[in-house]
Amino acid sequence: MTVETIDHSTLSRLVEAGAVHAAHVVGKTGGWSVIIRYGKAERPLAAQRSRQVRLFKRMDTLVSYLKDVGISQFDVDAGDYAPETASRPDRAEALRRTHQAAEYNKWFREQVEEAIREADDPNTVWIPHDVVKEEMARERAELVARLKGKAK
Repeated sequence: MTVETIDHSTLSRLVEAGAVHAAHVVGKTGGWSVIIRYGKAERPLAAQRSRQVRLFKRMDTLVSYLKDVGISQFDVDAGDYAPETASRPDRAEALRRTHQAAEYNKWFREQVEEAIREADDPNTVWIPHDVVKEEMARERAELVARLKGKAK
């Protein structure tokens, strides 16, 4: 079941219009969420990027956020609050992939720069494409012949 949420910009506009009736802070495992009541609706605040229910790890961060938006009074339900933080192996994996991509990008750029330096060097010996194709065809034929010899 998908939970309907409210985003930051909508919350800001509702507060500005005086339409927010109440804010209810709810303790969860690893942090705090906030439910906004406006009109006949009641919606949890969504995280900006993921659009999932936003979880504030620290109460002081949540209080600062609500005050900045214009909500200075709210009630708190700490019944299900558990201070341990939920692990984020998905973020660790994403960070690892980001570092690998950065390393590859650096290596690739170095290779391109080296190729440009070689191409600009007047002492570079150029080999015609047809000569390279012939050489590769000969090497491929030798390799296939060796592989056929081992298969017997």
